[in-house]
Amino acid sequence: MPRMPRLVPLFLLAASLAAAQTAQNLAPTPPMGWNSWDAYGLTINEADFKANATVLAGLKQYGWQYAVIDEGWYLQDPFASTTETQKFVYDANGRLIPALNRFPSAADNAGLKPIADWVHGQGLKFGIHLIRGIPRESVRDNKPIANSTFVAQDAADTTDVCPWNQDNYGIKDNAAGQAWYDSMIALYAGWGIDYLKVDCISDHPYKSSEIRQIAAAIQKTGRPIVHSLSPGPTNLSHAEEVGKLANMWRISDDHWDVWSHVPNKNANPPEGEFPMGTLQAFDRIAAWQPYVKPGNWPDEDMLPFGNLTPHPGWGDPRQSRFTRDEEKTEFALWCITRSPLILGANLTKLDPFTRSLITNRQLIKMDQGAQSSEPIRDLPSGMERVRVWASTQSGYRGTAPKTVAIFNLDDKPVTLHFTWAQLGLKSREPGAVDISDGFKSPKGVEKTLPPHGSIVYRNLEPLTSQDK
Repeated sequence: MPRMPRLVPLFLLAASLAAAQTAQNLAPTPPMGWNSWDAYGLTINEADFKANATVLAGLKQYGWQYAVIDEGWYLQDPFASTTETQKFVYDANGRLIPALNRFPSAADNAGLKPIADWVHGQGLKFGIHLIRGIPRESVRDNKPIANSTFVAQDAADTTDVCPWNQDNYGIKDNAAGQAWYDSMIALYAGWGIDYLKVDCISDHPYKSSEIRQIAAAIQKTGRPIVHSLSPGPTNLSHAEEVGKLANMWRISDDHWDVWSHVPNKNANPPEGEFPMGTLQAFDRIAAWQPYVKPGNWPDEDMLPFGNLTPHPGWGDPRQSRFTRDEEKTEFALWCITRSPLILGANLTKLDPFTRSLITNRQLIKMDQGAQSSEPIRDLPSGMERVRVWASTQSGYRGTAPKTVAIFNLDDKPVTLHFTWAQLGLKSREPGAVDISDGFKSPKGVEKTLPPHGSIVYRNLEPLTSQDK
């Protein structure tokens, strides 16, 4: 008996270590894939999803693997203006299920399992999006919670609604609340999901208890499911907790195809950082670098590249507003800082430039294979509008090769003046290789970058056939 007090913390430590090991196994490198929101908003249907996933399967050799249906797969009329007229679809236990008019393979209570099976047959992994909580209609009708003695009103916190999405009530931090999440996630795990993106949970507001409940529910299923939290910016003060309970968490509000967003401080109500621009990502990513590790990936949000049609989640249908230099800069920044890479484009209308960028094996290798990444802060005079990031690559014998990305944050061209020593690169001939466009540079960097442009260097080394 005297030993019992010491056994409890040892048990908790073992459980914590087991959870950390599970996270590493689930997402040992930053997840790569495609999400429907940037091109389709609420409107994705089975045919369009399969068309995009088919293209994604053709990119699997480069590391792209998660095909994710974002918000709204349970709406019969996603174009309707109110929750009532959108016509949510539920099962007998109040859980959201796919709308048959948009996902016909869900007939006969199959749910999204036929689609998940099809995705797995393409060699990909399947994901879905949820807003945290319990649907209002399920609470109104007081649906029984599956596999429990509770009903919906036992679990619902009717004083808590998402401030930007009124569809659901929050969940109480009690046994009924846990039973709700257990029942819902057990259903979706049974469909075969590999990735669960939960929204209105990591900021405005941050919902610690529901993050914990969802993580516990996922663990109970026994299925390996990557747990992604949205939206951001997740506060740094929550870094330890989200690292234990999730694999990805958004560190920004929704990011779209804008270089910079400066909120109007005089607006009523005050504006946040929506839509987040690329410029604002640099400092935020730097602050989160100490928390980047296998199984834990601070997420700068999707890549709004290429064709954003037919019904993007924000703004009019369009080709991305990014210039080619901005698209190249963003991809290089996400890669060298080891952010998850989630494509937002309509992949069925992928333009040649975007395709060439997202199939650049060396840039992707920075994201998937780096063992460390950090900004270089001691820059020469005159480089105030320049940012420099360095990463080292794992999986090599001897000294790991270093990669350096240089970014021009200015709205006008900037001429770079760096020696290799200032960048931490070897200065031996014939110099470093710019892996962005393939040419060999002289012994130092003397190059003019366009507005919002970038360039990436790596210590010269033999390239394998996989790099070319």
